[in-house]
Amino acid sequence: MQGLIAFLFVFSIIVIIHEFGHYYFAKKAGILVREFAIGMGPKIFQVRKGETVYTLRLLPIGGYVRMAGHDEDEQEIKPGMMITIVLDNDNVVQKLNFDEKLIIENSVPFQIEDADLHKDMTLTGYFINSEEKVTLTVSKTATIVESDGTEVVVAPVERQFNSATLWNRIKTNAAGPMNNFILSILVFIIVGFMQGGVPSNDAIIGQVTEDSAAQVAGLKEGDKVLSIDGVEIHSWDEMTKVVRSSADKTLAVSIERDGKTQEVQVTPKAVEASDGSKVGQFGVTRILKNDILSILAYGFTQTVSVVVLVLSALGSLFTRGFNLNQLGGPVAIYSMTSQVAKNGFIDLLAFMGMISANLGVMNLLPIPALDGGKLVLNVIEGIRKKPLDPEKEGYLTIAGAIFLFALMLLVTWNDIMKLFN
Repeated sequence: MQGLIAFLFVFSIIVIIHEFGHYYFAKKAGILVREFAIGMGPKIFQVRKGETVYTLRLLPIGGYVRMAGHDEDEQEIKPGMMITIVLDNDNVVQKLNFDEKLIIENSVPFQIEDADLHKDMTLTGYFINSEEKVTLTVSKTATIVESDGTEVVVAPVERQFNSATLWNRIKTNAAGPMNNFILSILVFIIVGFMQGGVPSNDAIIGQVTEDSAAQVAGLKEGDKVLSIDGVEIHSWDEMTKVVRSSADKTLAVSIERDGKTQEVQVTPKAVEASDGSKVGQFGVTRILKNDILSILAYGFTQTVSVVVLVLSALGSLFTRGFNLNQLGGPVAIYSMTSQVAKNGFIDLLAFMGMISANLGVMNLLPIPALDGGKLVLNVIEGIRKKPLDPEKEGYLTIAGAIFLFALMLLVTWNDIMKLFN
């Protein structure tokens, strides 16, 4: 239960922040946001405020912002469909109800012959028990109750996504991944404050583990490492690199303690790394910097580190060959979240920052159906000075969606197999 709660906490916040980026910039651009959904699948709760309906859906594995005319599944309207409508005193349609289970007060049955809810804003058909065909005007603020009960606002063409300027569409597409990076930065800053400081990259000894190689050699907290075997050390990363490659090898370590230089002999203990190899270990931690500037900088540096690692892993898929084990889906994230949650709330927050930055990078990949693919199409439109043919863009989006769906199935299956091995 703890793992499930932690997973829902991490995933929900990341999704909400990501989708809020799209939502905010779409609103600023005048694009009609019809729905802000958390989760996927069947709707379990909805509330409508203004022109946007906010829904909670059954499967907690994502979310979406449904913008008018932007990769959305609209209510299907066919000639002969029987619906109910609500008219005002001027016989202007204010609501169209496609949900057969819902009874709306003051509504009247209406058989549809034709409908244009984007340009002309008209509804043509027959009232019940009447053979006279009528054409009604539909209000530009009318709502549609879809067959699943979701109530959304109609989408006049001037409020649709493609009617916005190219620059506004670029900002709207890029806003989701941008928010992932912002969330990552803020979370790592919060982690820095909560843990009382951030790890320094200075080659200065922090805590010394009991019975470690460092303790046996007499190293103490605050010792500054100047050189190892005559090689000058300028950072923690440099020191770690030398130590890891020197398992069970005695090293001459020059340190500065209380303003004086001295040399100690340290033999790094051999420990097993994640890939099964043996690496050297001193058994010490970094010192923590607790000044505000260091903590603020930590948010940026950690986010950049995650981005670099993800890009490096993606690059290795092409240089070393594709390997499903280098990818992880919701099952893998759930498994990792459950393990991290056992270490405490601070570790869980740090994990959230890492996952948020990771998803920010993945969403920027130039694959149709992802934000990155949409941005590529925006750039092509800017170069061509005209948008891609809607039909061709639709085919590309469908192809991208099929590819992502197939990849997700493979990754999820691989994650499940790893859990049982």
